[in-house]
Amino acid sequence: MIPLPLSSRSFRFLSPLLLGLAGLAAFTSAFADPLNCDLSAYTAATGLTATVEKDVLTVTWADSARGELRARYVIDHGQPMIRELAVHKAGGSWAVLGHDLTPEFGVKTGHRRIDFVGLGNFGRAGQDITSRAVKDREAWYSFWDAPFVVPGEFSRNPDLPRLPSEIEVAKGTLNSTSCTVKTDGARLEVSFPGLTMGIFSGGIRFTHYRASGLYRVEAIAKTEKDLVAYKYDIGLKGLALDTLPRVRWTDTGGNPQDYQFGGVVHDGFVTVRAKNRLMIAEGPAGSIAVFPPPTVFFPAREVDTNLGYVWYRKDSATQYSMGVKQADHEDVAKDLQNYALYNAPPGTLQRMATYFYLTPGDATVARAGALAFTRNDHYTPIPGYKTFVNHFHLEFTDRLRDSGSLNTQTPDLAAMKALGVNMVGMSDFHADKLHLNDSGPGGRFLDQHDYFEGTRRASDTDFLVLPYEEPSIAFGGHYNILYPKPLYYSKVRTAQQSVVEQDPKYGKVYHASSATEVQQMLDAENTYWYTAHPRTKSSAGYPDFYWDKPFVKDDHYLGLAFKPGMGMDLSESRLAEWRTFDAVDTMNNMFADTTLRPKVLIGDVDTYQKWPHDDLFTGFTVNYLKIDKVPGPDDDWSPIIKALSDGNFFVTTGEIYIRNYAVQGTGNKRTIVADVDYTFPLEFVEVVWGDGKKIDRQIIRATDLTPMGTKHFSIPFDATGKKWVRFAVWDSAVNGAFVQAVWLQR
Repeated sequence: MIPLPLSSRSFRFLSPLLLGLAGLAAFTSAFADPLNCDLSAYTAATGLTATVEKDVLTVTWADSARGELRARYVIDHGQPMIRELAVHKAGGSWAVLGHDLTPEFGVKTGHRRIDFVGLGNFGRAGQDITSRAVKDREAWYSFWDAPFVVPGEFSRNPDLPRLPSEIEVAKGTLNSTSCTVKTDGARLEVSFPGLTMGIFSGGIRFTHYRASGLYRVEAIAKTEKDLVAYKYDIGLKGLALDTLPRVRWTDTGGNPQDYQFGGVVHDGFVTVRAKNRLMIAEGPAGSIAVFPPPTVFFPAREVDTNLGYVWYRKDSATQYSMGVKQADHEDVAKDLQNYALYNAPPGTLQRMATYFYLTPGDATVARAGALAFTRNDHYTPIPGYKTFVNHFHLEFTDRLRDSGSLNTQTPDLAAMKALGVNMVGMSDFHADKLHLNDSGPGGRFLDQHDYFEGTRRASDTDFLVLPYEEPSIAFGGHYNILYPKPLYYSKVRTAQQSVVEQDPKYGKVYHASSATEVQQMLDAENTYWYTAHPRTKSSAGYPDFYWDKPFVKDDHYLGLAFKPGMGMDLSESRLAEWRTFDAVDTMNNMFADTTLRPKVLIGDVDTYQKWPHDDLFTGFTVNYLKIDKVPGPDDDWSPIIKALSDGNFFVTTGEIYIRNYAVQGTGNKRTIVADVDYTFPLEFVEVVWGDGKKIDRQIIRATDLTPMGTKHFSIPFDATGKKWVRFAVWDSAVNGAFVQAVWLQR
């Protein structure tokens, strides 16, 4: 085919049919820069191929049995472009969804600060909290930080006020002359260097996943500046109205919505609060859905309000853009001081990504295909397991009383039940208006009575609401307490009161105000506790500060909360790695030669009131407990505690399930076996162990697996000299699941 003498501008308005014709490579070469593409790391494979012809890189990948997908790349005046995105329905012909598309990236950066809440713990431990070294070290794990809120709340952070000059907004620009093509198992990556984005520099990458319509676009960049907090936005520019004439989504009320670009040109993003964080560009030839990674895109917050994570923008009479973004801050004033964003430690490659899902089907097909990666934002029932979530400050009793009835259904519990949760552990009496400092008879026991009765009435068949608490007394830091039956206790004791008393109305009650008294109550009542949000917030410095205490060297101390989001760093391949995994692994090394059970990591949520229209799935980690049935509200709740204490559960962000896990064999020859269900393409599985002194691991890459699969893993393991072992699974979106450590030499 002879190249037509058209300018790059006129090329943009050629019909999709013409763009889909054979010989496109020759056609586009007339207006593309020379493409120096390194294919040395590329290996041709069925269903995943790349070719370069006349300065056009063409990637074709199979979408399971449904057909094929195609992306064509060029460099145009230094700008990497997607010349074509096309779909090929099985039995049909190629149809173009987009042409001359450019990736659009932006960042907003601020300055990270520690909060006084966490810093105070280090002062009480004897560290100099006025020193810049301590402040800067702990700033990376700050929870009460909102780098874009100027001037800030002076009671929250040191070194305020924040200044407008600390905040920078930058759009990404590219100046590329080459690309790299790499095969990594069942995926193919196309990378372009030359990205500059404010204080960040690096490149961009497009990833194609065999046997799936999934398509990932990301900036991979670093900064050398210290104490950087940031957020990003990303999208595709150049979507054509003659190809994809509308965008569709479901609003937070569950209503279908669309926009057909009949209005004026926009001068910025139109932020959409879409249910499931999902927007779809739809046309006669097919659809493109856009959605962010479901876990790492969301730093920890106090609430789950949907702030709007997808956007569109009409750029001209014929073109528009769409993508994903984060808000600058929370919606309401009371939550403004907590919006900590991401960390970008100097020199770390931050992966700022979004996903697209391509299909020849309509928006309904695209929505179903995209939502399959988060299991429709639902926790799937697994035979032999029940789901448990913990740590909610709902002001539950206050709200029931205000409503005039303990029978009132709260929207929070209804929303959690709809997620597929079987058991909800509450943490009331934390920051609400109940009698926190009362010694019992003055109101604390009445509050507990109504709390116990309210949760009892809120429970149902296969749904249990547990009246747990976050007492956070005597030991240090914050912790959650779990008991097998309603337990009356006060957190203060008068000189006239005994630790244990018989109350004429409430029966046996406790007044526990010291570590010894709390431990006495735990021992007597088969009650357990674990550290909330380790190494951050009010638990900054914990569990480290009490590792040597007798109340930690006790089986009534379960371990730690697995609460991602605080200190979120997009260069990491695991969630909350230092705060949670390092801490629990260190403890198990310390206690390996004792008679204690291994310490565990318990999936934890730690949020406040919520509604069914809130975006709950992204902020939850759920525990799948290996128990036969959900106890009733009047039953003994010990099976829940026993499953946690024995480590008979796995924790997941919701996308990966670990079934039938075991450590088989005897002596030094052991085998890790597990059946794993997953949605997003897996990245790796790991066997982690400790020898009483150091922590090590074996990483098994799993990128050869296609999305939406089940895999049986059987991993030989040399147990020589090792004290404990655990197993974890991580996918390419940094969603994870893990089981608990088991002793090897008991």
